[in-house]
Amino acid sequence: MSLPNINTPAAVLSLWQLVICELKAIVSDKAIAVTLFGGVLFYSVLYPLPYLHQVPTEQQLIVVDLDHSSLSRQLIRHADASAKIQVIGQVGSITAAKQFIETGKAHGLLVIPAGFRRDLLLGKGVTLSYGGDASYFLIYSAVAEGLVSAGMDAGKQVQLLGMLAQGQNPKQAEGSLHSLKLNSVPAFNPSLGYTPYVVPGLFLLILHQTLLIGTGILGAGQWRKHGYWNRVSPVQLVCGRIIAFLLIYLVFTSFYVGYCYHWYQVSIQASFGMVALWLLPFLLASAAAGVALSTLFSRRDLPTQVLLLISMPILFVSGFVWPIALIPEPLVLGSQLIPAVPAIMGMLELNQMGASWASVLPKWLQLWGLFALFFGLAIFGVRRRLHGLLAQHRRS
Repeated sequence: MSLPNINTPAAVLSLWQLVICELKAIVSDKAIAVTLFGGVLFYSVLYPLPYLHQVPTEQQLIVVDLDHSSLSRQLIRHADASAKIQVIGQVGSITAAKQFIETGKAHGLLVIPAGFRRDLLLGKGVTLSYGGDASYFLIYSAVAEGLVSAGMDAGKQVQLLGMLAQGQNPKQAEGSLHSLKLNSVPAFNPSLGYTPYVVPGLFLLILHQTLLIGTGILGAGQWRKHGYWNRVSPVQLVCGRIIAFLLIYLVFTSFYVGYCYHWYQVSIQASFGMVALWLLPFLLASAAAGVALSTLFSRRDLPTQVLLLISMPILFVSGFVWPIALIPEPLVLGSQLIPAVPAIMGMLELNQMGASWASVLPKWLQLWGLFALFFGLAIFGVRRRLHGLLAQHRRS
């Protein structure tokens, strides 16, 4: 296809010629190219990197043993045998144990009180104190889970000794302690790891944010000068820009949902056709929202600054890293205007939890509604910008 000379005022572009001009403008702009191509590739490695080990294990634990009995030593061995805990030593006071945690040498502490063995053998209640560095909730939960499991094991051993002392049959006594066996099978996250849990929603948020930033930079840099964008109608420019970014993000989305899902071992419950059908209005709505937002900026650096600031709030209101019930209701309702929010929740239900299409249909229709809303706002904003550019040209 031969392109007309876009520097000529009489040049008239068809829709596909406009799309090609848009693609050339995107690729040739270093800021946009780095944001789109570099950002998508960089974040696909950076964000999941801290969670590649899936679950925290072998967290350092310091012990304060005030009992010094055979049962307290057995409890310490049980704790050290846990996959989640590694006992690195013992100290004589809680103050000394806190110093280990404050300096980062340990992530948790266990306090075994004096009279621990005596009280258990007498059938009295015993309180085991444990704590940890709560600034990392995954580490804290691993320490707590490991210590609870070790304490329960030690408690069963004491109960078994008591039953045997009363003359019960060893097999019957052991059977009564293990009468209930829990067979836990994870339904939606087989590895119980953090990566398969957070990656699906996070990747959609990356696509959403980079798409908004890319369209924002492209539009903000064009509203003060003339070019191919003011030789077409506002409707044609919005359509051409959305199509151009859609073509690029079809590749990015396929890379995320295809290769990256496989690489990070993310469970996939839905078919390829259903996933593609779900993501289409998400990409269209995000692109239209980006074009509409671009009309609010006249400096190329502002879209990146503004959109990066709101990326974390969007992450939390999406509901997959923080419970929606703990978020103020007005904020939850307002977040429904952000394409990433219904897209992430619906994608998790459809692709990770195996929900039926009927159950996610309302969110799918919501995405189409957002596309229509932002498409209209984009046309209004582009028309206003182009009219302002034309008036400026006439005055000059």
